[in-house]
Amino acid sequence: MAKLLSCVLGPRLYKIYRERDSERAPSSVPGTPTSVTNPPSSSWDTYYQPRALEKHADSILALASVFWSISYYSSPFAFFYLYRKGYLSLSKVVPLSHYAGTLLLLLAGVACLRGIGRWTNPQYRQFITILEATHRNRSAENKRQLAKYNFDFGSWPVDFHWEEPSSRKESRGGPSRWGVALLRPEPLHRGTADTFLNRVKKLPCQITSYLVAHTLGRRMLYPGSVYLLQKALMPVLLQGQARLVEECNGRRAKLQACDGNEIDTMFVDRRGRAEPQGQKLVICCEGNAGFYEVGCVSTPLEAGYSVLGWNHPGFAGSTGVPFPQNEANAMDVVVQFAIHRLGFQPQDIIIYAWSIGGFTATWAAMSYPDISAVILDASFDDLVPLALKVMPDSWRGLVTRTVRQHLNLNNAEQLCRYQGPVLLIRRTKDEIITTTVPEDIMSNRGNDLLLKLLQHRYPRVMAEEGLQAVRQWLEASSQLEEASIYSRWEVEEDWCLSVLQSYQAEHGPEFPWSVGEDMSPEGRRQLALFLAQKHLHNFEATHCTPLPAQNFQMPWHL
Repeated sequence: MAKLLSCVLGPRLYKIYRERDSERAPSSVPGTPTSVTNPPSSSWDTYYQPRALEKHADSILALASVFWSISYYSSPFAFFYLYRKGYLSLSKVVPLSHYAGTLLLLLAGVACLRGIGRWTNPQYRQFITILEATHRNRSAENKRQLAKYNFDFGSWPVDFHWEEPSSRKESRGGPSRWGVALLRPEPLHRGTADTFLNRVKKLPCQITSYLVAHTLGRRMLYPGSVYLLQKALMPVLLQGQARLVEECNGRRAKLQACDGNEIDTMFVDRRGRAEPQGQKLVICCEGNAGFYEVGCVSTPLEAGYSVLGWNHPGFAGSTGVPFPQNEANAMDVVVQFAIHRLGFQPQDIIIYAWSIGGFTATWAAMSYPDISAVILDASFDDLVPLALKVMPDSWRGLVTRTVRQHLNLNNAEQLCRYQGPVLLIRRTKDEIITTTVPEDIMSNRGNDLLLKLLQHRYPRVMAEEGLQAVRQWLEASSQLEEASIYSRWEVEEDWCLSVLQSYQAEHGPEFPWSVGEDMSPEGRRQLALFLAQKHLHNFEATHCTPLPAQNFQMPWHL
């Protein structure tokens, strides 16, 4: 009966991965019955095949889950309609509650039938035995056996906890259970006395901003967190995860962040190979509808690097909701996992982000200054201009307030706190992070990210002459136009390099630099164009085109 109950309450099993010959072991899982041994090789070649009873019961429960999700999102309109029709009176609600109770009992019966179907399937019984053994004893052998299965990630045991590093337990400056430190936006009205009366006046606006951010705003900003979209993408995600595990020997792990959210990660280790780039770890930060199963991890993988991918809170196997605080908490535990469990030094870690992943990438660069490098692909400087682009102009005040208070993705501000090498990749046909049309390359917010970075690091060089020259260079949408502007100002790269090396030798590497203070306007133009070309590379593609491996290059540094 205990095993039957486990089958009723157990997670859904999606796939049993193909087993490599080198991984097969004749012994059974420690702590499990001796009859539970590794399945024959033929059973590892296909998706898990449920019996008819389990299959049909799963379909009914999945359909009920979709209907519940649709009901949840449409509930405000449904309540308004029922109220207008007079159906919310006590005499009408009681019969509806009876119908709802009957429906719940029927669904519970379907769940029991699914459990019986699982109980009659030897594959599922073996899986649930291994899962229970792993929860009792998290030995390396049990985890190795469990990693052969793909199932609902909520039942996967936690592999790494945010408090696990000893340095975190001894330090008072680390993250608390409330979260890691974020840069807070400045008040919208500086110098205004924060009196009780002012607080009361602001309260309706603050409530409206909160409701907008937690309903429409968050789902517009992170559509990948919407359950219905994840349900539609499930076959693609399962296929991508199988590729990472079976072809790349990826290892899945669950990390628990300081806010209690559980983060789904995938690690591909290339350190045992001859290629030197395998000694470097690339942590990938996905876009607002990106998942590591099918996201930007493929680019550094093809380039031969070790890779650690992770899903945003609320995406696929990760729990929670993707607000900036939760995002930073997740990134923190991912970096800690890379350092303390996977054994990479910060100097061997590269942060690579695509699109909205630039927020967590720049946060990690700001919070872990020893990280080797940061590569931002199709990212932006600040969310406010992009949010204003898609919302009515009459909502400008509400949108600005909502973003600043609840969805403040201040990439440029965080990136300027980082002292290491940075490479920005601008897509010349980007239709997402442009504020006008894709053809207007000067409206690409990647330009503003570059300008803010250079103005912070080289304020004297980026004076009026240097800023004007870089803006002209940014207007170029092809390599031919770039070369034309570069040659027009007669940029001497050897001279620029010697000036920067001399300054660094005399004053040290810490930014901002005062280089260019006593330089002629022509010299500042040359130096500004040289620095712009080293920090930004163009890629002639749209926003969602995968970045080819040959375009994945390490940032320039002296």
